[in-house]
Amino acid sequence: MKGTRAAQRYAKAIISLARDNNVAEEVKNDMDSIVKTITGSDDLKHLLNSPVVKNSMKKSALKEIFKSSNAVTLGSFDILLENNRINILNPVAKEYLKIYYGTSGMQQAIVTTAVPITKELEDKIQKKIKELTGAGAIIKNVIDDSIIGGFILRVGDLQYDASIARNLNNLKREFKDNTFVSKI
Repeated sequence: MKGTRAAQRYAKAIISLARDNNVAEEVKNDMDSIVKTITGSDDLKHLLNSPVVKNSMKKSALKEIFKSSNAVTLGSFDILLENNRINILNPVAKEYLKIYYGTSGMQQAIVTTAVPITKELEDKIQKKIKELTGAGAIIKNVIDDSIIGGFILRVGDLQYDASIARNLNNLKREFKDNTFVSKI
């Protein structure tokens, strides 16, 4: 991935500054918002990656979009713009979140479900996370009705797919394989 090493260095510097100012959690919330916003907006991605758009315009757009962000977060925009690295803002934010969760003893788990998770299901998921990783996690629920039912759990590089859609696809594949074999 382009700019990963640079993103790690910037993220480490930002988290160090945030911890020195006792605002690491606030900056984490800002970084989470940045990741969601950039990932969800092709226009913003194009703006940040465009060599034609002036840095002053990029800066004013970012400061307007993220105007309620912490001063450390806003300052990181300035540093990235000064060094012509604003195009790696999203990877920097992702790296910040990895470092934050890694050093706080917690990790983030993304649970994709067809409907919002209940407290009972959240407890079962926490149990599965502890079984898979040996530690608990902060659960983020993503709703995706295409999985029909069940859930898909992502913790770091691990993925546990207990969705009905996956089971149906496996069954469909099995029927196709058996049909093909029986025709021979």
